[in-house]
Amino acid sequence: MEAHHEYRVNAFGAGGRNGVVHAEGVLSCISFSAPPEFLGEPGRWTPEHFLVAAVASCFVSTFSGIAEKSRLGFVSFNLDAEGLLGNEDAIWRFTEIKLWPFVTVLKEEDRDRAIRLLEKAEKSCLIARSLQFKVTLFPAVKIAEELPVSARPLRDLQRQDDQLSLTTPAARLQ
Repeated sequence: MEAHHEYRVNAFGAGGRNGVVHAEGVLSCISFSAPPEFLGEPGRWTPEHFLVAAVASCFVSTFSGIAEKSRLGFVSFNLDAEGLLGNEDAIWRFTEIKLWPFVTVLKEEDRDRAIRLLEKAEKSCLIARSLQFKVTLFPAVKIAEELPVSARPLRDLQRQDDQLSLTTPAARLQ
């Protein structure tokens, strides 16, 4: 692997405190605004969201890679992230990003290993390592509940009201 990589983006103003960011070869542009707290438009991505999203997406990619190399099978992985902005001496800056990863594993014996891999991902995430403030991890791991065995074939189970259904992979594509 090369010792140096470059990531280029282009941002332009779109009136007011709004803009658009784009990167060559990346699927779509992203419209953004300053946060409403700083007189931007509500309901838009902000540079603050981008920073928190950069840490969150890096953590997800890092954990997924580490889990794959470690052969940790998991049913699901979800991450909530929150960035804390503070004003000290009339200067606004991020003071912390908190991460709440939630992994569901298949077996009880994988619980401790999943926690260790989450902690390793926290230390290995290059975006988080590049920041000058604390990134705090609050890991959680759940053991997947065994699905009840039904006398009916999987393809016969369908979604009813708010209950989660099971379908065959081919049925999900239709």
